[in-house]
Amino acid sequence: MKVGVVLNPIAGGGRLKRRWAEAAASLKANFGGFDLRETQAAGDAERLAIDLAAGGCELVIAAGGDGTASEVADGLLQARDEIGRTSELGLLPCGAGIDFARGLGLPRGIDATLKLIADAKARKVDAGRVCYIDDHGKLASRHFINIASLGLSGATDRAVNADKRKGRVSTKALFFWRTVLEFVRYRFQDVRITIDDGEPVEARMALVAVANGKFFGGGMMIAPDAELSDGQFDIVIVRAANKIGLIRDIRLLYGGRHRNHPAITILRGRKVLVEPLGDVEKNGALVDIDGESPGRIPATFEILPGALTLRC
Repeated sequence: MKVGVVLNPIAGGGRLKRRWAEAAASLKANFGGFDLRETQAAGDAERLAIDLAAGGCELVIAAGGDGTASEVADGLLQARDEIGRTSELGLLPCGAGIDFARGLGLPRGIDATLKLIADAKARKVDAGRVCYIDDHGKLASRHFINIASLGLSGATDRAVNADKRKGRVSTKALFFWRTVLEFVRYRFQDVRITIDDGEPVEARMALVAVANGKFFGGGMMIAPDAELSDGQFDIVIVRAANKIGLIRDIRLLYGGRHRNHPAITILRGRKVLVEPLGDVEKNGALVDIDGESPGRIPATFEILPGALTLRC
C-alpha cells in the first residue's frame, strides 16, 4: 500500500513535530515507506492531500488536529470527484481540537494509533458539504467530516484560534473559557432554518450545529445520537434564553445530557438551509466548519452518504 502523510508541524504546539522520529519509526514499522508532506499555512493540507491522491497514495494520514483532518478529507473528496481517485483517510490526532478522533474512540499513543490504522478494515462514512459566504463576501464551499455550525461556535473558533495559549494549555479548558467569554458578549441572532422540504423554523438562536459526528468545542458532546454512517445530520438548535442559565448549563454538553433542555431542539435531516432574518449584517452569524471559521450565513449544508473511506 502506498501511504502519504500530511503533517501539520505546529499542531498541539508542535508536540507531534517534536516526536516525529518516534512517529516516523512507527510509520515505517507498520507501513514500510511513506511520502511525507508538511503544511506551511491554512489550506495547505487540502492541496497536499489532492497531490498525494493524484500521485497514487491509497492511504493518506492526517497528522494534526481537527482542522488538518478536515482539510485532508476535503482534498481527498475533491480528488475523488475531479480525478476519480479514491484514497482512504487515516488519522494521527494531535492538536488543539481532536473532537473527530474523540468520537471515533482512537487511542492517544502514536504507535497504538498507527498500528490500529494498519490493522483496520476501511469503511465508508458520511461527509458533509457546506456552501457559505466567505469573509470577502463571495460564495464559497467545502467539505466537512465532523460538525459544521453557526452562531456562538463561529465566534468561539476565532477567539480560540487567535489565543496565544493555544497548544500550551488544556484544550477543554481553553474552549470552555473562550465559550463563556464569547457568550457573555454574544448577541442572539435571528435566523430561518429549513430542513429538507419541511416548513421553515424561525428562531432567535445562540447556536445551530449540523452534526455528522458527536463532539465539538474541545469535548462537548453536542450531538449525542449522531452516527457517521446513517445518511443524515443531527441538527441541534440552541435558542435564545437567559444567559446565566445557559452558561451554567454548558456543563451538560460535555456528557450529552442536554436532550431535554427547554432551550434546545434536536432534529434530523439530509439538507439544511440557514438564512439570516431581517438585517443581514446584524444576523449574518459566523460559520464554524470543523473548528475553523471562514465566513458566515446564509449557508447550505448537505449530507454526502458514504462519500469518505475511513481507515481506523
